[in-house]
Amino acid sequence: MSFFQKTQRVVRAGFTSFWRNKFVTAAAILILTVTLFVMGSLLFLGSMLDTSLEQIESKVDVNVYFTTAAPESEILTIKSALEARSDVAAVEYISQEQALSNFRSQNRADDLIVQALEELEENPLGAHFNVQANDAENYEAIVSYLESDAPVVAGSQDIIENINYQQNKQAIDRLTNIINSIDTFSFLIMIVFAVIAAMIVFNTIRLAIFASRDEISVMELMGASRGYVRGPFVIEGIMYGIVSALLTLLLFYPISLWGAEFTKNFFGSAGSFNYFVNNFGELFVILMVTGIALGGISSYIAVRKYLDI
Repeated sequence: MSFFQKTQRVVRAGFTSFWRNKFVTAAAILILTVTLFVMGSLLFLGSMLDTSLEQIESKVDVNVYFTTAAPESEILTIKSALEARSDVAAVEYISQEQALSNFRSQNRADDLIVQALEELEENPLGAHFNVQANDAENYEAIVSYLESDAPVVAGSQDIIENINYQQNKQAIDRLTNIINSIDTFSFLIMIVFAVIAAMIVFNTIRLAIFASRDEISVMELMGASRGYVRGPFVIEGIMYGIVSALLTLLLFYPISLWGAEFTKNFFGSAGSFNYFVNNFGELFVILMVTGIALGGISSYIAVRKYLDI
């Protein structure tokens, strides 16, 4: 018998066992589907949290406030120096006049503030920069430059009044730590569910082996190879994984559609359904490979441990 014929028979036997042992098959697929759904949901959550963090980081900037006595020429010198740095994405300059105009506009409903501004003879607000870095990790270097070298470049030591980086940094660091903790917790949960699923598939295959013990004995007596005896059970386990992955994807479609609006409002990103559609290929591969690995490897170990081959 040729290798192709043996392979064909092994695959056919695996498919036959898959359809014949309906209760065993249903139990294994149910457990694997639950496992893959939990793992896929945690991947969803982690990816959407990472996307939200990236969006927040892209909106973060460093605000540099100058004294009211700072000459505009020196401020513009610092602006040019910042724009020349490779780690700076953009520098927005708000002059004293523009800062006052913005402040009036924001507080036009507060009569007390409007009256106080009218009584002042001088503009109480200084000019400021909104500095945005190419990457959140570059802000430390930019702030260090502003605190030490920038005033020297401008030719004055006392023109920068305040830099509000630390407040923004604390918020970003806190959010990053929360997301990292969630990622770690999600990973541990996925490992636990994967182990539970593997154990259940392992024991499910044992039931299939027990039900086929007479056939296996005959095959051994006839001199069947280890691979030939083991093959149908491994194929059966792989089938569990494939069907479970497909069912999980089918479950994700209506659930991600149902939660699209909520996730869009909560995470501030594109929403769960858009994420599902845009990342369908990647999700398909991850679930399919995970399902096949859990089903196939569990089956292989079960056969190797509990068959006298």
